[in-house]
Amino acid sequence: MPGFNSAAVSEYQARVYNLLLQVPEGKITSYAAMAKALNSSPRAIGGAMRNNPFAPEVPCHRCIASTGYIGGFKGDWEKAPSGINCEKKLDLLQSEGVKFNKDGMLVDKWRWWSDFKV
Repeated sequence: MPGFNSAAVSEYQARVYNLLLQVPEGKITSYAAMAKALNSSPRAIGGAMRNNPFAPEVPCHRCIASTGYIGGFKGDWEKAPSGINCEKKLDLLQSEGVKFNKDGMLVDKWRWWSDFKV
């Protein structure tokens, strides 16, 4: 895949990262939307993101759960084990204007984006 060192990532990871690059700043997508675009599974998408060596340039922080929940970041989900990574994800998204309530749920529903070109 162009732009990614093939020795550093698998072909599947490169496909996931290329999708992530399409998500505009201030918008979010879901693991399910990305999985649908790649004819894959949300778990596989999450697995590729967990090992994203190009973050934050490849913005895996812009992917949340389809329920609107903030979801995981760098292998952490919610407060497991420390919650530090999820705090970083919230900070990155809030710096782009994306807001979540105290329970970690997306506030602005118009921020959803899924217009992927594959």
